Amino acid sequence: MEEGYFGGEDGSEDELDERRDLFRYVTADNAAEYLAVMDQFTQTLLTDLSAAEVSEALAKRGIALSPEDAEARCASLVRWKNLMPSARDPRVPTVAALRHTRARFQVTRLGGTVHRQVTKVLQMRDGAREVARELLGSMAALLSKILRQAQHPRTIDAEALAADATTVFTNQAYFADSIRDFYAYLSSVLVRYDLAGEEYASFKGLLLEYVHLIDTDVSRHSPAVLKCLEDLQPVLDHVLNALDSLPGLASADGTPVERLPGRQYNDWAELQAWYSGADGGMSGPAQLRAAAESALGQLLTNARRMLTPGGTGGARRSDLMHLAGLFAQASVEEAHRGFAAAFGAYPARHVSFGPEEADPRDTASTSWWDAGPVDVPVSLRERGTRTARGRTARVPDPGMDIARLQEEAAQELAARQTAGAELAAAGALDGAHLTPSARDLLLELVSMALAKELRPSQVVRVEDVDLHVAVDVAESETDTVIRSDDGDTTFLCLALKACAADEARPGGPPAKSAAAELSADADEDRQPPSAAGGVR
Repeated sequence: MEEGYFGGEDGSEDELDERRDLFRYVTADNAAEYLAVMDQFTQTLLTDLSAAEVSEALAKRGIALSPEDAEARCASLVRWKNLMPSARDPRVPTVAALRHTRARFQVTRLGGTVHRQVTKVLQMRDGAREVARELLGSMAALLSKILRQAQHPRTIDAEALAADATTVFTNQAYFADSIRDFYAYLSSVLVRYDLAGEEYASFKGLLLEYVHLIDTDVSRHSPAVLKCLEDLQPVLDHVLNALDSLPGLASADGTPVERLPGRQYNDWAELQAWYSGADGGMSGPAQLRAAAESALGQLLTNARRMLTPGGTGGARRSDLMHLAGLFAQASVEEAHRGFAAAFGAYPARHVSFGPEEADPRDTASTSWWDAGPVDVPVSLRERGTRTARGRTARVPDPGMDIARLQEEAAQELAARQTAGAELAAAGALDGAHLTPSARDLLLELVSMALAKELRPSQVVRVEDVDLHVAVDVAESETDTVIRSDDGDTTFLCLALKACAADEARPGGPPAKSAAAELSADADEDRQPPSAAGGVR
Protein backbone atom coordinates (compact mmCIF):
# COMPACT_ATOMS: atom_id res chain seq x y z
CA MET A 1 0.00 0.00 0.00
CA GLU A 2 1.39 3.36 -0.99
CA GLU A 3 2.31 5.95 1.58
CA GLY A 4 -0.39 8.48 2.48
CA TYR A 5 -3.27 6.11 1.72
CA PHE A 6 -4.95 6.86 5.03
CA GLY A 7 -5.52 10.57 4.55
CA GLY A 8 -2.20 12.19 3.73
CA GLU A 9 -2.12 14.31 6.90
CA ASP A 10 1.28 15.83 7.49
CA GLY A 11 0.78 16.40 11.23
CA SER A 12 0.70 20.21 10.89
CA GLU A 13 -2.96 20.56 11.93
CA ASP A 14 -3.72 22.16 15.23
CA GLU A 15 -4.47 19.64 17.98
CA LEU A 16 -7.80 21.30 18.72
CA ASP A 17 -8.92 20.92 15.11
CA GLU A 18 -7.96 17.25 15.24
CA ARG A 19 -10.15 16.76 18.30
CA ARG A 20 -13.07 18.40 16.47
CA ASP A 21 -12.56 16.02 13.56
CA LEU A 22 -13.39 13.14 15.90
CA PHE A 23 -17.05 14.19 15.75
CA ARG A 24 -17.31 14.61 11.98
CA TYR A 25 -18.67 11.13 11.29
CA VAL A 26 -21.77 11.88 13.40
CA THR A 27 -23.05 14.60 11.04
CA ALA A 28 -21.31 13.66 7.80
CA ASP A 29 -23.05 12.19 4.77
CA ASN A 30 -23.91 8.51 5.30
CA ALA A 31 -23.72 9.08 9.07
CA ALA A 32 -25.74 5.90 9.73
CA GLU A 33 -23.10 3.82 7.94
CA TYR A 34 -20.29 5.49 9.90
CA LEU A 35 -22.10 4.77 13.18
CA ALA A 36 -22.59 1.12 12.19
CA VAL A 37 -18.88 0.79 11.31
CA MET A 38 -17.82 2.30 14.63
CA ASP A 39 -20.20 -0.07 16.43
CA GLN A 40 -18.27 -3.01 14.96
CA PHE A 41 -14.95 -1.68 16.21
CA THR A 42 -16.13 -0.80 19.75
CA GLN A 43 -18.28 -3.82 20.63
CA THR A 44 -15.29 -5.84 21.87
CA LEU A 45 -11.77 -5.13 23.12
CA LEU A 46 -8.81 -4.92 20.72
CA THR A 47 -11.04 -5.37 17.69
CA ASP A 48 -8.95 -5.70 14.54
CA LEU A 49 -11.03 -5.81 11.32
CA SER A 50 -10.54 -5.38 7.61
CA ALA A 51 -13.00 -3.64 5.32
CA ALA A 52 -14.26 -6.99 4.00
CA GLU A 53 -14.89 -8.26 7.53
CA VAL A 54 -16.75 -5.07 8.37
CA SER A 55 -18.92 -5.51 5.28
CA GLU A 56 -19.72 -9.11 6.20
CA ALA A 57 -20.53 -8.23 9.82
CA LEU A 58 -22.86 -5.40 8.74
CA ALA A 59 -24.60 -7.71 6.23
CA LYS A 60 -25.55 -10.00 9.13
CA ARG A 61 -27.22 -6.99 10.78
CA GLY A 62 -29.17 -6.20 7.61
CA ILE A 63 -26.99 -3.26 6.54
CA ALA A 64 -25.84 -3.49 2.92
CA LEU A 65 -22.34 -2.02 2.55
CA SER A 66 -19.95 -3.25 -0.11
CA PRO A 67 -16.30 -3.95 0.82
CA GLU A 68 -15.19 -0.99 -1.32
CA ASP A 69 -17.59 1.37 0.47
CA ALA A 70 -16.60 -0.08 3.83
CA GLU A 71 -12.94 0.57 3.04
CA ALA A 72 -13.77 4.15 2.02
CA ARG A 73 -15.66 4.70 5.31
CA CYS A 74 -12.75 3.26 7.32
CA ALA A 75 -10.27 5.43 5.44
CA SER A 76 -12.32 8.54 6.32
CA LEU A 77 -12.45 7.48 9.96
CA VAL A 78 -8.67 7.03 9.92
CA ARG A 79 -8.31 10.54 8.48
CA TRP A 80 -10.49 11.87 11.31
CA LYS A 81 -8.44 9.92 13.93
CA ASN A 82 -11.35 7.68 14.99
CA LEU A 83 -9.58 4.61 13.60
CA MET A 84 -5.97 3.82 12.93
CA PRO A 85 -4.35 1.30 10.57
CA SER A 86 -3.40 -1.95 12.22
CA ALA A 87 -0.25 -3.96 11.62
CA ARG A 88 -0.85 -6.98 9.34
CA ASP A 89 0.92 -10.25 8.82
CA PRO A 90 2.04 -10.45 5.18
CA ARG A 91 2.33 -14.24 5.33
CA VAL A 92 -1.08 -15.59 4.31
CA PRO A 93 -1.97 -19.05 3.00
CA THR A 94 -4.53 -18.05 0.34
CA VAL A 95 -5.56 -15.18 -1.88
CA ALA A 96 -8.83 -14.86 0.08
CA ALA A 97 -6.87 -14.43 3.27
CA LEU A 98 -4.74 -11.77 1.57
CA ARG A 99 -7.94 -9.95 0.59
CA HIS A 100 -9.08 -9.98 4.22
CA THR A 101 -5.72 -8.74 5.52
CA ARG A 102 -5.04 -6.19 2.79
CA ALA A 103 -5.89 -3.29 5.12
CA ARG A 104 -6.90 -3.73 8.74
CA PHE A 105 -8.09 -1.13 11.20
CA GLN A 106 -8.66 -0.71 14.91
CA VAL A 107 -10.22 2.01 17.04
CA THR A 108 -8.18 4.74 18.71
CA ARG A 109 -8.56 5.68 22.37
CA LEU A 110 -10.19 9.04 21.65
CA GLY A 111 -12.29 7.53 18.86
CA GLY A 112 -13.67 4.89 21.22
CA THR A 113 -14.39 7.48 23.91
CA VAL A 114 -16.22 9.73 21.45
CA HIS A 115 -18.28 6.85 20.06
CA ARG A 116 -19.33 5.70 23.53
CA GLN A 117 -20.49 9.21 24.36
CA VAL A 118 -22.30 9.55 21.02
CA THR A 119 -24.05 6.21 21.53
CA LYS A 120 -25.06 7.26 25.02
CA VAL A 121 -26.53 10.53 23.78
CA LEU A 122 -28.42 8.85 20.94
CA GLN A 123 -29.93 6.29 23.30
CA MET A 124 -30.71 8.80 26.06
CA ARG A 125 -34.35 9.61 26.74
CA ASP A 126 -35.76 13.12 26.91
CA GLY A 127 -37.44 12.55 30.28
CA ALA A 128 -36.15 13.13 33.78
CA ARG A 129 -33.20 11.22 35.22
CA GLU A 130 -33.17 10.17 38.85
CA VAL A 131 -30.59 11.79 41.10
CA ALA A 132 -28.16 9.45 42.87
CA ARG A 133 -28.79 11.11 46.22
CA GLU A 134 -27.99 7.93 48.18
CA LEU A 135 -24.31 8.30 47.21
CA LEU A 136 -23.86 11.22 49.63
CA GLY A 137 -24.28 9.05 52.70
CA SER A 138 -21.90 6.46 51.24
CA MET A 139 -19.33 9.17 50.51
CA ALA A 140 -19.48 10.42 54.09
CA ALA A 141 -18.88 6.88 55.41
CA LEU A 142 -15.98 6.23 53.02
CA LEU A 143 -14.30 9.54 53.84
CA SER A 144 -14.55 8.73 57.55
CA LYS A 145 -12.90 5.38 56.83
CA ILE A 146 -10.11 7.07 54.80
CA LEU A 147 -9.59 9.60 57.62
CA ARG A 148 -9.18 6.84 60.23
CA GLN A 149 -6.52 5.12 58.09
CA ALA A 150 -4.70 8.39 57.37
CA GLN A 151 -4.47 9.16 61.07
CA HIS A 152 -2.52 5.86 61.55
CA PRO A 153 -0.08 5.84 58.61
CA ARG A 154 1.81 2.73 59.76
CA THR A 155 -1.26 0.52 59.50
CA ILE A 156 -2.61 1.84 56.18
CA ASP A 157 -3.94 -0.80 53.81
CA ALA A 158 -2.98 0.78 50.48
CA GLU A 159 -5.27 -1.43 48.36
CA ALA A 160 -8.33 -0.76 50.53
CA LEU A 161 -7.45 2.95 50.67
CA ALA A 162 -7.20 3.11 46.86
CA ALA A 163 -10.55 1.39 46.45
CA ASP A 164 -12.21 3.81 48.89
CA ALA A 165 -10.64 6.89 47.25
CA THR A 166 -11.64 5.78 43.75
CA THR A 167 -15.19 5.05 44.94
CA VAL A 168 -15.50 8.49 46.57
CA PHE A 169 -14.51 10.39 43.44
CA THR A 170 -16.55 8.12 41.15
CA ASN A 171 -19.64 8.63 43.33
CA GLN A 172 -19.09 12.39 43.38
CA ALA A 173 -18.79 12.55 39.57
CA TYR A 174 -21.92 10.43 39.08
CA PHE A 175 -23.89 12.46 41.65
CA ALA A 176 -22.88 15.76 40.04
CA ASP A 177 -23.78 14.50 36.54
CA SER A 178 -27.20 13.28 37.66
CA ILE A 179 -27.86 16.60 39.42
CA ARG A 180 -26.98 18.56 36.27
CA ASP A 181 -29.20 16.36 34.08
CA PHE A 182 -32.13 16.62 36.49
CA TYR A 183 -32.05 20.41 36.74
CA ALA A 184 -31.58 20.71 32.97
CA TYR A 185 -34.81 18.72 32.63
CA LEU A 186 -36.53 21.03 35.14
CA SER A 187 -35.39 24.05 33.15
CA SER A 188 -36.74 22.60 29.89
CA VAL A 189 -40.18 22.06 31.47
CA LEU A 190 -40.42 25.31 33.41
CA VAL A 191 -39.91 27.45 30.30
CA ARG A 192 -42.98 25.91 28.67
CA TYR A 193 -45.77 28.47 28.56
CA ASP A 194 -48.46 25.81 27.95
CA LEU A 195 -47.78 23.89 31.19
CA ALA A 196 -51.21 23.48 32.79
CA GLY A 197 -53.84 20.96 33.78
CA GLU A 198 -52.87 17.41 34.72
CA GLU A 199 -49.36 17.91 33.40
CA TYR A 200 -48.90 20.89 35.70
CA ALA A 201 -50.25 18.91 38.67
CA SER A 202 -47.85 15.98 38.09
CA PHE A 203 -44.90 18.31 37.60
CA LYS A 204 -45.84 20.21 40.75
CA GLY A 205 -45.70 16.95 42.70
CA LEU A 206 -42.32 16.16 41.17
CA LEU A 207 -40.94 19.56 42.06
CA LEU A 208 -42.37 19.85 45.56
CA GLU A 209 -41.64 16.27 46.65
CA TYR A 210 -38.57 15.06 44.78
CA VAL A 211 -36.65 18.34 44.84
CA HIS A 212 -37.42 18.65 48.54
CA LEU A 213 -36.12 15.11 49.05
CA ILE A 214 -32.86 15.94 47.24
CA ASP A 215 -32.42 19.14 49.20
CA THR A 216 -33.02 17.27 52.48
CA ASP A 217 -30.38 14.64 51.70
CA VAL A 218 -27.85 17.25 50.59
CA SER A 219 -28.47 19.34 53.72
CA ARG A 220 -28.06 16.25 55.95
CA HIS A 221 -24.94 14.67 54.41
CA SER A 222 -22.96 17.59 52.92
CA PRO A 223 -21.83 18.97 56.32
CA ALA A 224 -20.45 15.53 57.25
CA VAL A 225 -18.63 15.23 53.91
CA LEU A 226 -17.15 18.72 54.27
CA LYS A 227 -16.06 18.00 57.87
CA CYS A 228 -14.22 14.85 56.77
CA LEU A 229 -12.50 16.68 53.90
CA GLU A 230 -11.36 19.48 56.22
CA ASP A 231 -9.99 16.95 58.74
CA LEU A 232 -8.15 15.15 55.92
CA GLN A 233 -6.12 18.21 54.94
CA PRO A 234 -3.40 17.83 57.63
CA VAL A 235 -2.90 14.10 56.87
CA LEU A 236 -3.54 14.17 53.12
CA ASP A 237 0.15 13.54 52.41
CA HIS A 238 -0.10 10.12 54.09
CA VAL A 239 -3.01 9.24 51.81
CA LEU A 240 -1.21 10.34 48.63
CA ASN A 241 2.02 8.55 49.62
CA ALA A 242 0.13 5.33 50.23
CA LEU A 243 -1.61 5.60 46.87
CA ASP A 244 1.69 6.34 45.11
CA SER A 245 3.21 3.18 46.59
CA LEU A 246 0.86 1.00 44.55
CA PRO A 247 1.92 -0.24 41.09
CA GLY A 248 0.87 2.19 38.39
CA LEU A 249 1.00 2.77 34.69
CA ALA A 250 4.06 4.41 33.15
CA SER A 251 4.37 5.62 29.57
CA ALA A 252 7.23 4.19 27.53
CA ASP A 253 7.95 7.52 25.81
CA GLY A 254 7.65 9.60 28.97
CA THR A 255 4.34 11.28 28.13
CA PRO A 256 2.05 11.97 31.11
CA VAL A 257 -0.40 9.22 32.06
CA GLU A 258 -3.95 10.07 33.00
CA ARG A 259 -4.22 8.79 36.56
CA LEU A 260 -7.31 7.73 38.46
CA PRO A 261 -9.09 10.45 40.46
CA GLY A 262 -7.87 10.96 44.02
CA ARG A 263 -4.19 10.35 43.28
CA GLN A 264 -3.27 14.04 43.18
CA TYR A 265 -3.61 16.90 45.63
CA ASN A 266 -5.66 18.99 43.18
CA ASP A 267 -8.34 16.30 43.06
CA TRP A 268 -8.96 16.57 46.79
CA ALA A 269 -8.82 20.37 46.68
CA GLU A 270 -11.49 20.50 43.95
CA LEU A 271 -13.67 18.05 45.88
CA GLN A 272 -13.47 20.19 49.01
CA ALA A 273 -14.13 23.38 46.99
CA TRP A 274 -17.35 21.84 45.62
CA TYR A 275 -18.73 21.47 49.15
CA SER A 276 -17.21 24.61 50.71
CA GLY A 277 -17.31 27.12 47.84
CA ALA A 278 -13.68 28.16 47.99
CA ASP A 279 -12.35 31.39 46.46
CA GLY A 280 -15.62 33.20 47.15
CA GLY A 281 -17.68 31.04 44.80
CA MET A 282 -20.99 29.34 45.57
CA SER A 283 -20.73 25.80 46.87
CA GLY A 284 -22.50 22.88 45.25
CA PRO A 285 -25.13 22.51 48.03
CA ALA A 286 -25.81 26.26 47.90
CA GLN A 287 -26.28 26.06 44.12
CA LEU A 288 -28.76 23.22 44.57
CA ARG A 289 -30.78 25.23 47.08
CA ALA A 290 -30.74 28.31 44.83
CA ALA A 291 -31.85 26.23 41.83
CA ALA A 292 -34.69 24.70 43.87
CA GLU A 293 -35.88 28.15 44.98
CA SER A 294 -35.74 29.43 41.39
CA ALA A 295 -37.72 26.43 40.13
CA LEU A 296 -40.31 26.91 42.85
CA GLY A 297 -40.62 30.60 41.98
CA GLN A 298 -41.17 29.77 38.31
CA LEU A 299 -43.80 27.21 39.33
CA LEU A 300 -45.65 29.87 41.32
CA THR A 301 -45.43 32.23 38.34
CA ASN A 302 -47.10 29.61 36.14
CA ALA A 303 -49.78 29.11 38.81
CA ARG A 304 -50.53 32.86 38.89
CA ARG A 305 -50.71 32.92 35.11
CA MET A 306 -53.29 30.12 35.05
CA LEU A 307 -55.37 31.76 37.80
CA THR A 308 -55.32 35.21 36.22
CA PRO A 309 -58.72 35.98 34.59
CA GLY A 310 -57.07 37.77 31.68
CA GLY A 311 -54.55 34.98 31.07
CA THR A 312 -54.44 32.59 28.19
CA GLY A 313 -56.28 29.85 30.10
CA GLY A 314 -55.41 26.19 30.09
CA ALA A 315 -52.86 24.49 27.94
CA ARG A 316 -53.85 23.45 24.44
CA ARG A 317 -51.06 20.90 24.01
CA SER A 318 -53.37 17.87 24.16
CA ASP A 319 -55.77 19.51 21.69
CA LEU A 320 -52.94 20.27 19.29
CA MET A 321 -51.60 16.71 19.58
CA HIS A 322 -55.07 15.35 18.78
CA LEU A 323 -55.33 17.73 15.83
CA ALA A 324 -51.90 16.59 14.60
CA GLY A 325 -53.12 12.99 14.69
CA LEU A 326 -56.12 13.95 12.57
CA PHE A 327 -53.84 15.67 10.07
CA ALA A 328 -51.66 12.55 9.84
CA GLN A 329 -54.67 10.45 8.82
CA ALA A 330 -56.34 12.99 6.50
CA SER A 331 -55.88 13.50 2.80
CA VAL A 332 -54.40 16.70 1.41
CA GLU A 333 -57.79 18.29 0.74
CA GLU A 334 -59.17 17.28 4.14
CA ALA A 335 -56.04 18.59 5.86
CA HIS A 336 -56.43 21.99 4.20
CA ARG A 337 -60.09 22.17 5.19
CA GLY A 338 -59.33 21.06 8.73
CA PHE A 339 -56.54 23.61 9.12
CA ALA A 340 -58.80 26.42 7.89
CA ALA A 341 -61.59 25.31 10.24
CA ALA A 342 -59.29 24.88 13.28
CA PHE A 343 -57.29 28.09 12.99
CA GLY A 344 -59.60 30.31 10.95
CA ALA A 345 -56.87 30.56 8.32
CA TYR A 346 -59.13 31.51 5.44
CA PRO A 347 -57.78 33.46 2.45
CA ALA A 348 -57.03 37.03 3.50
CA ARG A 349 -59.06 39.85 1.96
CA HIS A 350 -58.40 43.58 2.33
CA VAL A 351 -61.56 45.66 2.16
CA SER A 352 -61.28 49.05 0.51
CA PHE A 353 -63.92 51.74 0.85
CA GLY A 354 -63.01 53.52 -2.37
CA PRO A 355 -61.01 56.62 -3.26
CA GLU A 356 -63.44 58.99 -1.54
CA GLU A 357 -62.48 57.65 1.88
CA ALA A 358 -60.45 60.12 3.92
CA ASP A 359 -58.17 57.39 5.34
CA PRO A 360 -57.85 54.65 2.66
CA ARG A 361 -57.11 51.14 3.92
CA ASP A 362 -54.78 48.56 2.43
CA THR A 363 -56.56 47.02 -0.53
CA ALA A 364 -56.50 43.47 -1.89
CA SER A 365 -53.70 44.43 -4.28
CA THR A 366 -51.41 45.64 -1.45
CA SER A 367 -48.59 43.24 -0.59
CA TRP A 368 -48.21 42.12 2.99
CA TRP A 369 -44.65 43.43 2.87
CA ASP A 370 -45.93 46.93 2.07
CA ALA A 371 -49.05 46.91 4.25
CA GLY A 372 -49.05 48.88 7.48
CA PRO A 373 -47.99 46.99 10.62
CA VAL A 374 -50.43 46.06 13.35
CA ASP A 375 -49.74 47.46 16.78
CA VAL A 376 -49.49 44.72 19.44
CA PRO A 377 -49.63 45.74 23.12
CA VAL A 378 -46.37 45.41 25.03
CA SER A 379 -47.91 43.09 27.64
CA LEU A 380 -49.09 40.67 24.97
CA ARG A 381 -45.89 40.89 22.90
CA GLU A 382 -43.35 40.48 25.72
CA ARG A 383 -45.18 38.67 28.52
CA GLY A 384 -47.95 36.86 26.68
CA THR A 385 -50.63 38.34 28.98
CA ARG A 386 -53.68 40.36 28.00
CA THR A 387 -54.20 41.84 31.44
CA ALA A 388 -54.32 45.63 31.40
CA ARG A 389 -51.54 47.34 33.35
CA GLY A 390 -51.29 50.77 34.86
CA ARG A 391 -54.01 52.96 36.29
CA THR A 392 -57.48 53.14 34.85
CA ALA A 393 -57.99 55.86 32.25
CA ARG A 394 -60.47 58.65 32.86
CA VAL A 395 -63.94 58.23 31.44
CA PRO A 396 -64.17 60.58 28.43
CA ASP A 397 -66.91 63.21 28.21
CA PRO A 398 -69.49 61.95 25.67
CA GLY A 399 -70.95 65.43 25.07
CA MET A 400 -68.80 66.18 22.02
CA ASP A 401 -69.52 62.75 20.52
CA ILE A 402 -73.26 63.23 21.01
CA ALA A 403 -73.12 66.64 19.34
CA ARG A 404 -71.10 65.21 16.45
CA LEU A 405 -73.53 62.31 15.95
CA GLN A 406 -76.51 64.68 16.04
CA GLU A 407 -74.88 66.92 13.45
CA GLU A 408 -74.11 63.91 11.20
CA ALA A 409 -77.72 62.70 11.54
CA ALA A 410 -79.06 66.16 10.66
CA GLN A 411 -76.80 66.32 7.59
CA GLU A 412 -77.91 62.86 6.50
CA LEU A 413 -81.59 63.77 6.93
CA ALA A 414 -81.12 67.01 4.98
CA ALA A 415 -79.44 65.13 2.16
CA ARG A 416 -82.25 62.58 2.02
CA GLN A 417 -84.89 65.34 2.03
CA THR A 418 -83.12 67.05 -0.86
CA ALA A 419 -83.03 63.74 -2.75
CA GLY A 420 -86.75 63.19 -2.01
CA ALA A 421 -87.68 66.63 -3.27
CA GLU A 422 -85.65 66.08 -6.45
CA LEU A 423 -87.26 62.69 -7.03
CA ALA A 424 -90.80 64.00 -6.39
CA ALA A 425 -90.28 66.79 -8.93
CA ALA A 426 -89.01 64.42 -11.63
CA GLY A 427 -92.44 63.03 -12.61
CA ALA A 428 -92.15 60.36 -15.31
CA LEU A 429 -88.73 58.84 -14.81
CA ASP A 430 -87.97 57.38 -18.24
CA GLY A 431 -85.04 59.43 -19.56
CA ALA A 432 -84.86 61.59 -16.42
CA HIS A 433 -81.52 62.73 -15.03
CA LEU A 434 -81.13 62.27 -11.26
CA THR A 435 -78.32 62.80 -8.82
CA PRO A 436 -76.77 59.63 -7.33
CA SER A 437 -78.51 60.26 -3.99
CA ALA A 438 -81.94 60.61 -5.63
CA ARG A 439 -81.23 57.52 -7.74
CA ASP A 440 -80.32 55.52 -4.60
CA LEU A 441 -83.56 56.63 -2.92
CA LEU A 442 -85.50 55.51 -6.00
CA LEU A 443 -83.83 52.07 -5.82
CA GLU A 444 -84.95 51.73 -2.20
CA LEU A 445 -88.59 52.56 -3.05
CA VAL A 446 -88.69 50.33 -6.13
CA SER A 447 -87.27 47.40 -4.18
CA MET A 448 -90.04 47.83 -1.59
CA ALA A 449 -92.68 47.88 -4.37
CA LEU A 450 -91.33 44.71 -5.95
CA ALA A 451 -91.25 43.08 -2.52
CA LYS A 452 -95.00 43.55 -2.40
CA GLU A 453 -95.62 42.27 -5.93
CA LEU A 454 -92.82 41.03 -8.15
CA ARG A 455 -94.79 41.48 -11.41
CA PRO A 456 -97.26 44.27 -10.68
CA SER A 457 -100.33 43.91 -12.92
CA GLN A 458 -101.66 47.18 -11.51
CA VAL A 459 -99.98 50.33 -10.33
CA VAL A 460 -98.18 49.79 -7.00
CA ARG A 461 -97.40 52.90 -5.01
CA VAL A 462 -94.72 53.18 -2.34
CA GLU A 463 -94.49 56.32 -0.21
CA ASP A 464 -92.01 57.83 2.19
CA VAL A 465 -94.09 60.16 4.35
CA ASP A 466 -91.09 61.74 6.04
CA LEU A 467 -89.45 62.65 2.73
CA HIS A 468 -92.86 63.46 1.15
CA VAL A 469 -92.20 61.40 -1.98
CA ALA A 470 -94.02 58.54 -3.67
CA VAL A 471 -93.18 56.23 -6.59
CA ASP A 472 -95.72 54.43 -8.79
CA VAL A 473 -94.49 51.13 -10.24
CA ALA A 474 -96.35 49.31 -13.01
CA GLU A 475 -95.56 46.60 -15.54
CA SER A 476 -94.74 47.90 -19.02
CA GLU A 477 -93.64 46.66 -22.40
CA THR A 478 -90.77 49.13 -22.47
CA ASP A 479 -87.84 49.78 -20.15
CA THR A 480 -87.26 52.79 -17.97
CA VAL A 481 -83.77 54.29 -18.21
CA ILE A 482 -82.57 56.80 -15.62
CA ARG A 483 -79.35 58.71 -16.14
CA SER A 484 -76.94 59.86 -13.43
CA ASP A 485 -73.47 61.33 -13.26
CA ASP A 486 -71.98 57.96 -12.29
CA GLY A 487 -73.86 55.83 -14.86
CA ASP A 488 -77.25 54.80 -16.21
CA THR A 489 -79.79 52.60 -14.42
CA THR A 490 -82.23 50.47 -16.45
CA PHE A 491 -85.46 48.99 -15.05
CA LEU A 492 -86.57 46.15 -17.33
CA CYS A 493 -90.29 46.07 -18.29
CA LEU A 494 -91.26 48.61 -15.65
CA ALA A 495 -92.86 52.04 -15.86
CA LEU A 496 -91.88 54.43 -13.05
CA LYS A 497 -93.36 57.72 -12.01
CA ALA A 498 -92.40 59.88 -9.03
CA CYS A 499 -94.62 62.41 -7.34
CA ALA A 500 -95.38 64.02 -4.02
CA ALA A 501 -96.74 61.72 -1.33
CA ASP A 502 -100.18 63.44 -1.26
CA GLU A 503 -100.70 63.40 -5.05
CA ALA A 504 -103.59 61.26 -6.33
CA ARG A 505 -102.82 57.87 -7.89
CA PRO A 506 -103.39 57.56 -11.65
CA GLY A 507 -107.08 56.73 -12.29
CA GLY A 508 -107.92 56.72 -8.57
CA PRO A 509 -109.78 58.97 -6.11
CA PRO A 510 -108.14 62.08 -4.73
CA ALA A 511 -105.44 61.23 -2.28
CA LYS A 512 -105.77 61.98 1.36
CA SER A 513 -103.18 63.87 3.21
CA ALA A 514 -100.44 61.93 4.90
CA ALA A 515 -101.85 62.72 8.35
CA ALA A 516 -105.33 61.52 7.32
CA GLU A 517 -103.98 58.31 5.89
CA LEU A 518 -101.96 57.62 9.00
CA SER A 519 -105.08 58.21 11.12
CA ALA A 520 -107.23 55.98 8.91
CA ASP A 521 -104.71 53.17 8.82
CA ALA A 522 -103.90 53.23 12.54
CA ASP A 523 -105.60 49.86 13.07
CA GLU A 524 -103.70 48.14 10.26
CA ASP A 525 -100.78 45.83 11.11
CA ARG A 526 -97.92 47.77 9.57
CA GLN A 527 -94.44 48.95 10.60
CA PRO A 528 -94.33 52.48 12.07
CA PRO A 529 -92.21 55.04 10.22
CA SER A 530 -88.51 55.05 11.23
CA ALA A 531 -86.52 58.05 12.32
CA ALA A 532 -84.59 58.10 9.04
CA GLY A 533 -87.74 58.06 6.89
CA GLY A 534 -90.99 56.09 7.19
CA VAL A 535 -91.98 54.05 4.15
CA ARG A 536 -95.30 52.42 3.40
